[in-house]
Amino acid sequence: MSKLLYIQASPRGERSSSTDVANTYIRAFKSVSANNTVTTLNIWDMNLPEFDGDRLNAKYSVLHGQNPNEAEALAWQQIVTLIEQFKNADCYLLSVPMWNFSIPYKLKHYIDIITQPGLTFSVNPETGFFGLVTGKPVTAIYSRGGEYSTPEAKGMDFQKTYLEMALGFIGFREINSVLIEPTLADPDSVNNAIAIAKEKATTLGENT
Repeated sequence: MSKLLYIQASPRGERSSSTDVANTYIRAFKSVSANNTVTTLNIWDMNLPEFDGDRLNAKYSVLHGQNPNEAEALAWQQIVTLIEQFKNADCYLLSVPMWNFSIPYKLKHYIDIITQPGLTFSVNPETGFFGLVTGKPVTAIYSRGGEYSTPEAKGMDFQKTYLEMALGFIGFREINSVLIEPTLADPDSVNNAIAIAKEKATTLGENT
């Protein structure tokens, strides 16, 4: 039995290429074992807490080895609950459209919430920061209107590069990528890109 956490970052529903390919991955993942389970977090349906005030003060209390006050501790518990939900999975899947060369702001919000000291990362005074979410594979499915994997456009890709850095920071080492590009091309080119992505997603889903 393996528990997959699927983080859906597109609000476009069935019209989303990244969601479409992610569903292919999920079908492959489920086909391997009837005991494999999938929990879906659609970040557009989540009421993510704002990371300010008491939550921010609690974070700095943790960073400095201090105890947060009662109000801060209560606010911090909301963060802890979301992180425990995240860490409870055995493997991860993200469907991520490119927005203005980067990721949707809702996904950034979620990442800001789960990237916390003592919970998903820590620091060694001698060697620096290290992640605490280790030994788990993650697959990210990226859709983008243009071809940002080309040498000419690679420097404008703050979608894949940022997400890989963020995931690596909290401990992920097995990070698999599936690209769907260019989604703003002619229909035949788009369908071909989706077909290639689905083939790779199927292989990854079957071998997670």
